[in-house]
Amino acid sequence: MSTSPRRSNAVLAAFSGPCLPLAAFGVALPVTLPEFYATHIGLELGVVAAVFMAVRLIDIGFDPFIGWAMDRTRTPMGRYRPWMLASAPILMIAALMMFVMAKPGDGPVYLFGWLLFLYLGFSMGTLGQMGWAAVLAPEYNQRSRVYGWWQVFNIIGVILILVLPTIVVRGGFGTYADGVKWMGWGIIVALPVTLAIAYFAAPEPPLASAKPHGGIRTWLGLFKLKTVRKLLLADLLLGIAPGITGSMVFFFFGQVKGYDHASASIFMLLYFMAGLVGAPFWAWLATRIGKHKTLAVSSIVFAVFYGLACLVPGGNFAVTAAAMFMAGLPYAAALFLLRAMMADAGDEVRHETGEDLTGLMFSILAVTTKMGHVFALIPYAILQVVGFKPQQTPAENGEFAILMLQILFIAVPALLMAAAAIAVRNYPLTGARHDEIRAALALRDAGTTA
Repeated sequence: MSTSPRRSNAVLAAFSGPCLPLAAFGVALPVTLPEFYATHIGLELGVVAAVFMAVRLIDIGFDPFIGWAMDRTRTPMGRYRPWMLASAPILMIAALMMFVMAKPGDGPVYLFGWLLFLYLGFSMGTLGQMGWAAVLAPEYNQRSRVYGWWQVFNIIGVILILVLPTIVVRGGFGTYADGVKWMGWGIIVALPVTLAIAYFAAPEPPLASAKPHGGIRTWLGLFKLKTVRKLLLADLLLGIAPGITGSMVFFFFGQVKGYDHASASIFMLLYFMAGLVGAPFWAWLATRIGKHKTLAVSSIVFAVFYGLACLVPGGNFAVTAAAMFMAGLPYAAALFLLRAMMADAGDEVRHETGEDLTGLMFSILAVTTKMGHVFALIPYAILQVVGFKPQQTPAENGEFAILMLQILFIAVPALLMAAAAIAVRNYPLTGARHDEIRAALALRDAGTTA
């Protein structure tokens, strides 16, 4: 078996640093920006949903081409790091236009154009980091560690970006809309700093023998693999569920529970902080019972905790806060486990075909994640059909619209989380099987080098 070096915590922290600004985009795209453009910029819910869905469908086409190009990239600085560096100016300009410069009266064309530009940079940055992580530590359990660090920094980034609007509002520095501008400036400052640290502190080991893949036919051929199909189905289900939650969290806590914007932000903050607390446990459990079993357990726990937390009556801030913290404990598990499992699947494919599909496989995972975000916006259209408007009071919206909001926010995500556990039953790529694959790859790579 190959024995690549165990990366130090300092290296993994430096590598994970860009997660801070990338996670800020990750939470803003499904949570902050749809609600911000519907409530503060003044676009109708249906228009916002249509624009975000259209852009995400177009963006899905970016990912296979970016993955294809990454797998064919050969530069002195590596295969994946150049793509991350190239994403920085795109994301900084997008943050400026989407968060800072946006103003009431900006129409759907403005939202569509800059959102598409943002997604291009976001795809380049996230796919580059995922591919880099896969070669940073190729062993089964070490991958859980690398992606565990990656997820911890993602959650820290989410917490930092979510707390900014709350600080602005509660500190008397401005309105929630001003807080969104602070979010944009935070991203613009953090991106170049964290990327520079990661570039100089974390290596990108080359793959010894794999040749680049053949293109779209290879991409489609991956769907024939049982390992990949199960991963993608689980990722789709676990992408739709939090996407629905994030896109409607302010509506739910405002209209159903009676809390203001700042209070709802605190609940989200506690939810993500719990994910940070729970992440080490799920990473540890994955080394004991395997990644796919840990994913199934965490999905069931997630469904139960989330459903119970949402049923807590409004009016008691402390109880609601505690319930949301408990609901967030399994949050991080699926995010890092699915990516670690896809990296393992990349080794399986390289063993069977001799082709390096790392970038391409992560592009497929990105596609299902974004499809989940597309489906997660369908509730926006449903709420508009039943007459729900975020600017109205619960009485003005009516009992049926509020009931529909609760069904979409509570029942649908909980059922999707539970279904993800079923999706990974009989998952074929266990830790023992991956060890066999790594040993075979090490022998092949050694023979190629010789």
